[in-house]
Amino acid sequence: MKRIVYFLVLWMLVLGAQAHAVQLGKIAAVVNGKVITMYDLQRAAAGELRKSGARDAKAVDVVMRRVLDSMILDILVAQEAKRLKIVVQPSEIDARIAQIMKNNRLTKARFEAELARDGMSVAELRKNIERQILNQRVLGVEVGRRTVVTPEEIKKYYDEHKDTLYDRSGLHMGLLVYHPKAPAETIARQIKSGEITFAAACSKYSIHPSREKGGDTGPVEWDKLNPEWADRLTKMKPGTVSNIFPARGFKAQIFLFRPGGGEYGLMTLKQATPYISEILRQPKSRERFEDYADQLRKKAVIDIRL
Repeated sequence: MKRIVYFLVLWMLVLGAQAHAVQLGKIAAVVNGKVITMYDLQRAAAGELRKSGARDAKAVDVVMRRVLDSMILDILVAQEAKRLKIVVQPSEIDARIAQIMKNNRLTKARFEAELARDGMSVAELRKNIERQILNQRVLGVEVGRRTVVTPEEIKKYYDEHKDTLYDRSGLHMGLLVYHPKAPAETIARQIKSGEITFAAACSKYSIHPSREKGGDTGPVEWDKLNPEWADRLTKMKPGTVSNIFPARGFKAQIFLFRPGGGEYGLMTLKQATPYISEILRQPKSRERFEDYADQLRKKAVIDIRL
């Protein structure tokens, strides 16, 4: 009898494993002949699901569909890059990785350990960076050239905001990523009141590698910031600390400062022009991007099987 039960349990385990394998091998979508499997989708969505905290089936479905739409667009853009004969050299990916390591003050071993903690291999990171560069170049060709900011728009913006347009040259970003057990709200109040400096708080409570430098992640490269960080930093007055915000499942704060201190003077129209141009370009670019993405989808053969 025990032997029969053993084989029944074993058979159920085999069937369960086979069912799981079938589910992962199931096709989520086909884009111009390019297949996206459920395994691809689940792996790509893992980080978003963690950040969103989605638990019920409906919330998970919303995240999965959003990630799938992004994966479909990535494929369409990659196919456009091929049509436009845009390629990314391995040396460019090497340079981007080296810059990430430099900005975060990571050794090669520490860098790979951080990737492993996030469930990502170096090979996967390289593919992600290649995709990002391709996207930037394709969108630069197809979207950037159609996004125009006029001198009149820049002057109008300057006149309306000149009292808040501080000189941002030479600014550094300090980053404090709180340890999960740290009393973040209490520490934030102490930083604001001056009871503790931002650098001291980083050294004591941050889990980011920059804690060894008092949170200093280096000079802000304004032209390389992603939209989320650009929006957050451009709204900050130099010399101030942000409110607490979520960052990859942790609580964080940033400090925008110039090493050595000094006054934070206001910019002239000439100094502010590149900065204002970028501010005004972003919403226009998003609008053009949506139009371009719609055009790609309309021309494509997309079969979604979720």
